[in-house]
Amino acid sequence: MRLNKFKLGKLDAYIIRQFLGTFFFSILLIILIVIIFDISEKIDDFLEKHVPLKAIVFDYYLNFIPYFVTLFSSLFIFIAVIFFTSKLAYNSEIIPILSSGISFRRFLYPYFISACILTVFIFFLNDVVMPTANRKRLAFEDVYTKPPVMYMKENVHKQVEPGLFVYLESFNRSEQAIRFSMEKYDNDRLTSKLISDKAVWDKEKEKWVIMKYYVRDIDSLGHETLSAGESLDTTINLHPTEFKRRDNFVEQMNMAELSDFIEELRMEGSDNINQYIIKLHERIAGPFSTFILTLIGVSLSSRKVRGGIGIHVAIGITLCFLYILFMRFSSEFASKGNLSPVFAAWIPNFIFGLIGILLYRLTPK
Repeated sequence: MRLNKFKLGKLDAYIIRQFLGTFFFSILLIILIVIIFDISEKIDDFLEKHVPLKAIVFDYYLNFIPYFVTLFSSLFIFIAVIFFTSKLAYNSEIIPILSSGISFRRFLYPYFISACILTVFIFFLNDVVMPTANRKRLAFEDVYTKPPVMYMKENVHKQVEPGLFVYLESFNRSEQAIRFSMEKYDNDRLTSKLISDKAVWDKEKEKWVIMKYYVRDIDSLGHETLSAGESLDTTINLHPTEFKRRDNFVEQMNMAELSDFIEELRMEGSDNINQYIIKLHERIAGPFSTFILTLIGVSLSSRKVRGGIGIHVAIGITLCFLYILFMRFSSEFASKGNLSPVFAAWIPNFIFGLIGILLYRLTPK
């Protein structure tokens, strides 16, 4: 195919078609390989528990695909750009394109159109498809491949309502809050404090039953009144499901739900809020990285070099893994250190964006 005879519109369509086609073909191929290996690993569980074929296909593997695509989209976008562009360079097809009067900047337009399409596609998967798919996939795992997840909490102190704080030493599988206490404040003034050995969740009443409690009420003059009882039904904004969440329960939330959850944590005075702020901003920064990786990929692979496509692919994969590694390091520093979570989510894009601009300027045009 002689690209120097292409009209500009046809050249754009050709690049977009090849870019998107290479991306979807490569990720479809690896998905099929991963599914085959996963089936071979889980086949004993499926047979032992007599899992229906319909549940395996539609509840698990169909919902596994969006998770896999969003997880490795950056890598496969990079591979698609480098593979296709290196092929053009290796066949000496980029030289006649630039010699015909098309600038390298104009040559990038169809790449960025493709990157825009993939950015919208990945964002849609992240925020619309994946939360629902993950709920079904994780529910399938709980029933057929993994035991139900129960994460016991210890030393919980949270604000369940404005001015109402709850503390419990631990929460067990019997849905009992051990060493339970509840404090009420009015304009930072303690007005009441309840102390109990335990509080038990009543599933029928959807209430907490506080056992063997003591209450200390304090009026505006500082006078205290003590009272006690054997049991007390109370309704507070605290549900046992909050103590049974998976480590990856955030994957089941869209951005609006995650934002609401972060606001709840702020109200509760949680000290691990940064990790969720990072995840919220990563859902925007991740799709946006498509443009940066596309710029790096085209700038890196548009020149014909000794070693051909293999050298470009090797360098590109190395850079992509460095990007992912840098993103993980910045997330850890933000969640366990003093680094701003917003800065942590965007700093990989900023640094690799500068690398992309540098490579673009160094590319022969």
